[in-house]
Amino acid sequence: MENYKTLEIVQRNPESSVFHLNLNRPSFRNALSLDFFSEFPQALASLDQNTNVSVIVLAGNGAHFCAGIDLKALESISEGSQSSDRGLAGERLRRFIKFLQDAVTAVERCRKPVIAGIHGACIGAGVDLVTACDVRFCTEDAFFSVKEVDLAITADVGTLQRLPSIVGYGNAIELALTGRRFSGSEAKSLGLVSRVFASKEAMDEGVRLVAEGIAAKSPLAVTGTKAVLLRCRDLTVDQGLDYVATWNSGMILSNDLAEAVSAQIQKRKPVFAKL
Repeated sequence: MENYKTLEIVQRNPESSVFHLNLNRPSFRNALSLDFFSEFPQALASLDQNTNVSVIVLAGNGAHFCAGIDLKALESISEGSQSSDRGLAGERLRRFIKFLQDAVTAVERCRKPVIAGIHGACIGAGVDLVTACDVRFCTEDAFFSVKEVDLAITADVGTLQRLPSIVGYGNAIELALTGRRFSGSEAKSLGLVSRVFASKEAMDEGVRLVAEGIAAKSPLAVTGTKAVLLRCRDLTVDQGLDYVATWNSGMILSNDLAEAVSAQIQKRKPVFAKL
């Protein structure tokens, strides 16, 4: 496995195609440093291209999932954009913001499903990360905050764009304007997470079962489902139907389809080709 300053890739079971991508700065509550924004898309691209990987679990080492962006990174943003030319300074800052955004959007670019397992704090940029994930679970002690407004920042790395479609516009704007802390149980009621677990151990097992279940399915069908859902988010129903018809015209007649039908008839577990 590759070595990273801010991340850790773990394959807990050598027979499994589920891989764990862990935020790995526990002494800093996994606050996101500038190194993270370079390493995260690299790590996801590596897992995406690895044919032995079917599902990725995103979690945090230590007591918290993610405490947000490292304040030192914010200082670097300020220092790096200083210039006597206001236009030049603005252009540099815009490029830097796009760099941060691109790192988080790497979750959506990854063909493989990414499941977030959230415990402890999930604040600011942590919310940016999990809203980009495909499935989200948390523990009862997890807590969330769209914190940027309290730092005199308009959230700009993805939460304001993704959260409304997950929890609804009214809920999203209330959370973003107040920056208030909300619990795992409220996150479940809002639809931000699919399930809340009593402990991290219970969540890890629940996430494992879901991830292994997805990993057992046809990789072509799984990656196609993710791609179509993401694309249709910005389309009308008619446009989305046309898009999936075009997608399946190129993908549906596969060996996976024949294997799935054969396995159903023979009442056995299907064996699909790696992607």
